[in-house]
Amino acid sequence: MKIVFFGTPEFAVPSLKRLLSQPDFEVLAVVTQPDKKRGRGSKVTPSPVKAMAQVAAPNCPIWQPARIKKDAETLTALAALNADAFVVIAYGQILSQEILDMPRLGCINAHGSILPEYRGAAPIQWCLHNGEYETGVTTMLMDAGMDTGPMLMTEALPIALLDNAWQVAEKLADLSAEMIPITLQKLQQQMIRPTPQDDDRATYAPLIGKADYELDWTKSAKALHDQVRGFYPNCTTQFRNSLLKVSATVPLGSPYWEKLSGELAAVRSRYEAANLSLNSSDAPPGTLIAMLKNYGPVVQTGSGHLLLYEVKPAGKKALSGWEFVNGSRVEVGESVSASALIA
Repeated sequence: MKIVFFGTPEFAVPSLKRLLSQPDFEVLAVVTQPDKKRGRGSKVTPSPVKAMAQVAAPNCPIWQPARIKKDAETLTALAALNADAFVVIAYGQILSQEILDMPRLGCINAHGSILPEYRGAAPIQWCLHNGEYETGVTTMLMDAGMDTGPMLMTEALPIALLDNAWQVAEKLADLSAEMIPITLQKLQQQMIRPTPQDDDRATYAPLIGKADYELDWTKSAKALHDQVRGFYPNCTTQFRNSLLKVSATVPLGSPYWEKLSGELAAVRSRYEAANLSLNSSDAPPGTLIAMLKNYGPVVQTGSGHLLLYEVKPAGKKALSGWEFVNGSRVEVGESVSASALIA
């Protein structure tokens, strides 16, 4: 099969790598976003997809139109390829109907959710934020809508209590890489029937805004934990009038003990040794009510207790919760509060 691959971020890399490695597929060209400034030095660098393609397929054309719908040269070149399918994974631009109609089998997309749930730009992040216990990948035929095309294959993936968005994205990227070749082959052999989505069941995952990162300690411990891992590593609060990023947390109490293991196996004993229980404190939300040795500070939330397991003070490197306690001499009774209070 003759394929054109559209993709930009790290999430798309495993799928391109898989297609390049299989003799049943010929990748005629790669389309990705233009190089842009990245990192601290603002150095102009290629997208992860381009960087990988340059190494794995040095003779494969790479096209980077700023606006593909308006780029006549790219549109002409795409049409001339007579591709069997376009594979589109997190490309980052909307494809016109002209492009959607070019390949014989259509444009095949892998979306990081079980459609029609979590259509949109940030399905993994919002799925975690909302406390879901399962997500997955859906392959579909693209249409002019936002993730509204008929579905081809769906595979589910369980979400563990401490999984964050980066970890889930890595798993879903690998799952996409497994599903894309199978989807293409079944479509070619007419062994798969596109299934229309049920629009009545659709939910949306919009772009994440700055306000979404701010932690409101009147929320429950579980809701805050889901926000931190969903929007990893960017959630913020205020501590001693400075910004504090919170990148890893652990909800504490009987509903969660069985889900903690490895490095966190002793959290329960530390928690109980501190004479804590879910009803043991009447401190205001945001108050640091205990320091668990080797783990970090415990915050009273609107409902339940939350361990700050990894944080990043302003201008410093990321620290474990316990390093933060020792380095800043954090004391019981201090508090964290909404970062919006910082000018």
